[in-house]
Amino acid sequence: MAATAKPAAPKASTIVTAKKAEPAPPPPKAAPAAKQQRLAALPPTGEELLQIRFRPDSSVLTTDEEQRLKDLSAQMKPTQARLQLKAYAEATGNNTSKARRLSLSRALAVRSFLIESGMKSTRIDVRALGIARDGGPPDRVDVLLTD
Repeated sequence: MAATAKPAAPKASTIVTAKKAEPAPPPPKAAPAAKQQRLAALPPTGEELLQIRFRPDSSVLTTDEEQRLKDLSAQMKPTQARLQLKAYAEATGNNTSKARRLSLSRALAVRSFLIESGMKSTRIDVRALGIARDGGPPDRVDVLLTD
């Protein structure tokens, strides 16, 4: 009996398929009008938002200054912007060390109040500068907008 040859197995062919194009992501939704108004109300980066005044030799916020900080916190809530607090204090007897400690205490008082009002602590930078050498009032904290 003669052996019958088996038919050769067909070779596998390479199938090339076209990759489907992924759909484009949807366009970002427009912010509500109230949110856009609040964002538009913020000054450009590096600009001073508020100047918080303190009594000499004190780091206690007044009721008026607390209200101004509450308003700022509400305005900042929908944004991702950061704040920088530049704190100053008058040096009695030219004691720069005491001025720097008092300015730090003031900056931390403002920072704590903003955090209690709902701002994240990671969005607030503190700079205790001591004696004001810029010609401005000596007992204050400047609140600046940063990027």
